[in-house]
Amino acid sequence: MKLIVARTAGFCMGVRRAVEMTLEAVDSCDKPICTFGPLIHNPQVLNLLSQKGISVIETVPPRGHGTVLLRAHGVPPRVKAALVNAGFRVVDATCPRVIKVQTIIRRHAAEGYGTIIIGDRNHPEVVGLLGYAGARGCVVGSVKELAALPRFTKAIVVAQTTQNTAFYGEVKDWVGRNCPHYQVFDTICDSTEKRQTEVKQLAEAVDAVVVVGGHNSGNTNRLAEIARKAGKPTQQVETEAELDCQVLAAARSVAVCAGASTPDWMIRRVIQVLASLGAEDDRPSSGPQDGPARSAEKG
Repeated sequence: MKLIVARTAGFCMGVRRAVEMTLEAVDSCDKPICTFGPLIHNPQVLNLLSQKGISVIETVPPRGHGTVLLRAHGVPPRVKAALVNAGFRVVDATCPRVIKVQTIIRRHAAEGYGTIIIGDRNHPEVVGLLGYAGARGCVVGSVKELAALPRFTKAIVVAQTTQNTAFYGEVKDWVGRNCPHYQVFDTICDSTEKRQTEVKQLAEAVDAVVVVGGHNSGNTNRLAEIARKAGKPTQQVETEAELDCQVLAAARSVAVCAGASTPDWMIRRVIQVLASLGAEDDRPSSGPQDGPARSAEKG
């Protein structure tokens, strides 16, 4: 069996930055330390942070002390303000790509534009973005929902940074035909685009695909969706224990891809299991890089 590991597998810049900031906070910030909502969508990393004494809060208490880190997905501005007012020191670990979208929305909302966010309504990034849009913000998850919206005199269209690029292309085509006065911004991050492009190319070249990442990770789910659309057997796993080795053993070639919040150590564990099936590791030298979370897990 030939094993090909995606060059883009593992932490993206925004996730790596958030994890590093949180681990550094253990030694440099006032305790107790917590994150507002799960820092990223990966249970293994969250378990590691918990072991280091970093807890998670989901609501803003009337009073608090210590340090709160804002999750990589961002939060509505009212939440950040409430945390400060409650007495916390707030450290913003929001992904810079998400901050860029927040800034676009805030600037245009102040000028009276409506905001159309293309994304998953309940995803924390989208919830955060919507908080910057004010009363004229809305979220749609399909072209049908977009077409059903009342027409704005002026509006902007942005995408959740981990949105499916092909779907957003359909959205832009619809807007160009029906509402050409809307301003459309390309806000899907380059890391997402590269991962989706690579998984599509790999899926077309192998017999089976394994996608590693949290089951609640939107960008991981989209990678698995793209691989399945290519018509190849696809296994989406959070850990190596979920691999269906009997099915994979019959494949002549397998591609391993991973979401942006998947730590390198989980990717390596999956690779080790596949190697035990006789897989020949054909990883490029620029493959998954060791991150701080992996080093912490070893220690």
